[in-house]
Amino acid sequence: MNIDLPRPVAAYLDAEKAKDAGALARCFGEGAVVRDEGREHRGVAAIEAWHREVNATVPYVVEPLEASVDGAAVVVRARVSGEFPGSPTELRHHFVLEGDRISSLEVRP
Repeated sequence: MNIDLPRPVAAYLDAEKAKDAGALARCFGEGAVVRDEGREHRGVAAIEAWHREVNATVPYVVEPLEASVDGAAVVVRARVSGEFPGSPTELRHHFVLEGDRISSLEVRP
């Protein structure tokens, strides 16, 4: 599905699809934070480590289904499937942008 997204979010999803943790981390600003599965990852290095760890332990695929943009807030509803209980599931990725970078991401049902 072709979804029109702000550049940082589109770059994040491209890096996610490619499973490129370095490229994914470069989508975030220095003080950015990711909240996922009850954990918080703060800073580009921690975000890159989070992405590498998750992909190494639980292979998964993110398929964007729809998105809404309201100023700096972007919500992407996506189907996430992989080798985990309850797969596939739908999750919402709540992004907040600051300039040309992501300042926060929260992944939740």
